[in-house]
Amino acid sequence: MIQGFGLGARAEHYEGLARAHDEHWANRPQWLELITENFMVGGGAPLHHLEQLRRRYPLVLHGVSLNLGSSAPLREDYLDQLVALVERVQPAWVSDHLCWTGTLHGGRFINAHDLLPLPYAHETLAHLRGRIERVQERLRQPLVLENVSSYVQFAADEMDEASFLATLVRQTGCRLLLDVNNVYVSHRNHGFDPQAFIDALPAEAVVQIHLAGHQDQGELVIDTHDAPIRDAVYALYAHTLRRLGPRPTMIERDAEIPPLPELLQELDRVREVAAAALALETA
Repeated sequence: MIQGFGLGARAEHYEGLARAHDEHWANRPQWLELITENFMVGGGAPLHHLEQLRRRYPLVLHGVSLNLGSSAPLREDYLDQLVALVERVQPAWVSDHLCWTGTLHGGRFINAHDLLPLPYAHETLAHLRGRIERVQERLRQPLVLENVSSYVQFAADEMDEASFLATLVRQTGCRLLLDVNNVYVSHRNHGFDPQAFIDALPAEAVVQIHLAGHQDQGELVIDTHDAPIRDAVYALYAHTLRRLGPRPTMIERDAEIPPLPELLQELDRVREVAAAALALETA
């Protein structure tokens, strides 16, 4: 059972995370999130580190290549590898992004290497429904889907993002990974009320929370995962916990990665913000 506060494990910290567990660091993470595709290999160092971490921490898997929103067929070879990895790791859950990452062109798959948003429309829901059901059938468990940050809105939108997510949960039985930083980034770029977004989500479907840093360029805010969590995101996280109650929460850092002790200090602040928010909720 995943509870408390975790980290997105990155190669720079694999050995340090093992040592933090073995030496009983007081502020070590309680669980880890692994990037799925890093371990879809036949052997070598990635699987060595996987086994070291798996023996020490509860794990979840987080993918970036499921490509649910694409018009390209689901890649059965990818699903085969995912199922094999799930059987090996036995993660608490498996997550990916509600987006598209590539498409077919001239018979070849073109990877955009980005998490591209979808129009929030009934046609999109119908397209996603069968694909999510197929993945859940292969995994034999609910798929957990993350809201992505966005920088444009579609003329084809027929509903807001929170309503789209709630409908998708109702239609497919999937669960949600709520990225609070992504909500903040999209709110700044599009002007919606971020607290209303949180309040509109089906609380029972949210199984995990992401926190991360971003770059604020004034008129444009970019989800970069290369900086500490900003105060405005902490404030939205506190509102989220007051609305949802405790949820497993972790930090993502994918660039400008600091030493592990520095990242664990940031995780301590996450714990402090969560404790204060939940204390206010129960007061």
